[in-house]
Amino acid sequence: MAKSIIDGKVGMRLNKFVAQCGVCSRRKAGELVKNGEIKVNGQIEVNPGYVTVPKDKVYYQGKRLHLEIKKVYILMNKPKNVVTTVSDEKGRKTVMDIVEKKVKQRVYPVGRLDRNTTGLLLITNDGDLTKKLSHPSHKVKKIYNVELDRKLSEKDLKKIAKGLDLADGKAYVDKVGYLPEKPKNLVSIELHSGRNRIIRRIFEALDYEVVRLDRIYYAGLTKKDLPRGWFRDLRKQEIIMLKHFV
Repeated sequence: MAKSIIDGKVGMRLNKFVAQCGVCSRRKAGELVKNGEIKVNGQIEVNPGYVTVPKDKVYYQGKRLHLEIKKVYILMNKPKNVVTTVSDEKGRKTVMDIVEKKVKQRVYPVGRLDRNTTGLLLITNDGDLTKKLSHPSHKVKKIYNVELDRKLSEKDLKKIAKGLDLADGKAYVDKVGYLPEKPKNLVSIELHSGRNRIIRRIFEALDYEVVRLDRIYYAGLTKKDLPRGWFRDLRKQEIIMLKHFV
């Protein structure tokens, strides 16, 4: 367990403590603290850098938080019409609803697939790994299969490969191409960007509609032997790969 010494106290930053309790990623934990959703010893604490000590009692949504001892790593082949959040205010089915009966620890998804996107999703309570996989500097490789409402022209294929101007800046992909021996409305796209709905927005900018979007590769992990809607624990070698080689 990482420790720090600030003002003579030995402990852990509050945002890291919340993340390591399995509530969410460290970045999200910092937001929860700043938004006044975390209490320490009965008082709202809005400083993510507050250093917790063993005697501190930390609460979120009325429940006391305890550091997770066992790290959990789950790979899911996410089905359609499922939301990638811990809970949903509209009452829609979430990825947590799928795993909750099998997983005792508090876990959360790494990154996000939108409701209608299917495919690989990592779920864990390892805040440090989540931070690593989510940070743009690590350039985590992702591959998607895309079905469009019509054939993708060679001209537009080249535009995507070169980079498109979107409202929030230039959108670059690492690779894009037609799926071998398939109709030209079926495309493979590889990228490391984590921008919101980036693939759908790329094709929308060229007046195509994405009919289906499926993530088939994520950070060295594939969907081999994992049917849609199923999940499994990561193997030891996969965990080592994610922590040390990605």
